[in-house]
Amino acid sequence: MVALITGASRGLGLAIAEALAQEGLDLVLWSRNESLLNDHAVRLSQLYKVSVQFEALDLSNQSEIESACEALLASGRKLDLLVNNAGNFLPGSMMEESDNQLDDLWSVNVKAAYTITKCLWPRLAQSQRAHVVNICSTASRMGYPAGGSYAVTKHALLGFSESLRLEGRPLGIRVSSVLPGAALTDSWAGVDLPEDRFMKASDVGAVVRQIWQLNLSAVIEDITLRPLLGDI
Repeated sequence: MVALITGASRGLGLAIAEALAQEGLDLVLWSRNESLLNDHAVRLSQLYKVSVQFEALDLSNQSEIESACEALLASGRKLDLLVNNAGNFLPGSMMEESDNQLDDLWSVNVKAAYTITKCLWPRLAQSQRAHVVNICSTASRMGYPAGGSYAVTKHALLGFSESLRLEGRPLGIRVSSVLPGAALTDSWAGVDLPEDRFMKASDVGAVVRQIWQLNLSAVIEDITLRPLLGDI
């Protein structure tokens, strides 16, 4: 079985890659940092005895995404699990942020997932165990102060998941949405809060692994994770 994970060089994406490698899935990792991807590919392949391929690309760049998808299809490589994890966060009030902020967040948080899924959908449909997991956010359900356009994009990603699930049912393609709250990743570097105020990235990885492990007759449609003491 083969899983493609976007935004896999660090944070939640890396934790998801680790959890799926533990499950024995071969990996295809897409992210911007080639050096980190190479290091992770070497470590994960040696530790878990799985195949790990990677492609360094800018997931805000439509042409780079299309080229990577076309190369994967041309390789004939199978695909069973697609994890649309790549995302970006920029703080700001919608009425005060820069005019480009929504476009910048949309390109990574929504358009990348849409483009990749649409391009690879026929290849997924060939799998007997096809699954798409979209990493959304607790902001997909509610807005936060100073998180305006981010919440807009994460609401849109959840809507994409819900519509995609309906389209996937007749093809046997399961679609799940994971809505995590604050997990301790580089995104929170420098924040003056104790570690135990956050979830661990590995918690999100474990949830994606459990989603994958379900029998084919069941699907986790949406699952929300938060720190025990609530949102930050």
